[in-house]
Amino acid sequence: MPRTPPGMSSGAVPGIPAAASSATICLALTGASGMPYGIRLLECLLEAGCRVQLLYSQVAQVVARQEMGLELPARAKEARDYFRECYAGLPGELEVYGREEWFAPVASGSNPPDAMVVCPCTMGTLAAIAQGLASNLIERAADVVLKEGRKLVLVPRETPFSAIHLENMLRLARAGAVILPPNPGFYQHPKSVEDIVDFVVARILDQLAVPHALMQRWGSAERMS
Repeated sequence: MPRTPPGMSSGAVPGIPAAASSATICLALTGASGMPYGIRLLECLLEAGCRVQLLYSQVAQVVARQEMGLELPARAKEARDYFRECYAGLPGELEVYGREEWFAPVASGSNPPDAMVVCPCTMGTLAAIAQGLASNLIERAADVVLKEGRKLVLVPRETPFSAIHLENMLRLARAGAVILPPNPGFYQHPKSVEDIVDFVVARILDQLAVPHALMQRWGSAERMS
């Protein structure tokens, strides 16, 4: 496998203050399209000094291969070693847990993360979380985060949304989750796919209160170009 995931930088992330945060963030990757968002978010969280607890589904491995040419290891330990090597120069801490690793910290309300992001989030995962199901560690972790009153950010990548999708999102929003579809704005005049990805990742980082400068903020003194 390559040392650095395709499309990712091998050094510091421009605009992310080093060691700016010590938050513990659970990041789950599921099998929706949009894997570049999740991998870029992982990089930015580690650059910001966060403690990241990474989970990913089996279908996420398929999507990562299809969209990025990225072979996510099937075993959690191998995935941990792979990403630690990729991001060895970044100040954050990374742990990776398997889908059935029920002794992982995120499985219990006695040791919840500060926040959780599911990015990208399938409609199946969103529906399971909305119904309080916990058939795997991703669903259980989301259930823990909601019941413990921590922030849960879901990044659903689907279009169009059916009435069932919308009802599940409304149910989760009423339960306190943040529904953040990856809808990029274009007032920044993006010049590349990476610029569009960064726009969405910046919005997620804002929800997590993780400092960044991935994009110029609306109304700032400097002229947007």
